Amino acid sequence: MEEAAIPSRRLVTDRAIIDAVRACRPESVLDVGCGEGWLARTLATEGIEVCGIDGVPHLIDVAQRRAGKHQMFRLLCYENLCAKTLQRTFDLMVCNFSLFGDKSVGIFFREARDLLHPEGHLLVQTLHPLLCCGESRYRDSWRKGTWEGIEGCFADTPPWYFRTLSSWIRLFTDSGYALTTLQEPLHPDTGKPVSLILCGQLEP
Repeated sequence: MEEAAIPSRRLVTDRAIIDAVRACRPESVLDVGCGEGWLARTLATEGIEVCGIDGVPHLIDVAQRRAGKHQMFRLLCYENLCAKTLQRTFDLMVCNFSLFGDKSVGIFFREARDLLHPEGHLLVQTLHPLLCCGESRYRDSWRKGTWEGIEGCFADTPPWYFRTLSSWIRLFTDSGYALTTLQEPLHPDTGKPVSLILCGQLEP
């Protein structure tokens, strides 16, 4: 992340998620799976109050060292997130390529309701299902992880849970969110979708 070693981030997805957050016009944001805090730092420069959480101690240490005004970070996995752990609410929660589980993600979607202001937004950017399905069947299932498309040598790729487009939409609606926008950012050279961005608003 620090070396911008993911080409699609440089070309498309970083700007796409920043623009999607701006479109919601939040005053406060919870960055779920914040990593080293790049998105939180970017949003904070615009006067947005940002709290970032991540389950990796090293990443939170880096984020805290670089934190400035309007930012705070906590070591916390999204699986353990609930209203009691943070004791506050937000205008928007953003998950930028940070949701990889099955049942844990469903629980998170439900718990997120209590962490949002009335009519608050939940924003998710994830791999586009058609892009990452590969040769496998197009159905919800656990998949083997891969570092394909990322510069460098890595090992121990964790598994992740693949969701179809209709499954993502159903996850929002079944959890009590009205889906307000669905975007498919395109690669400037191939013209194919790089990611999927969904935004849901709490239903009254």
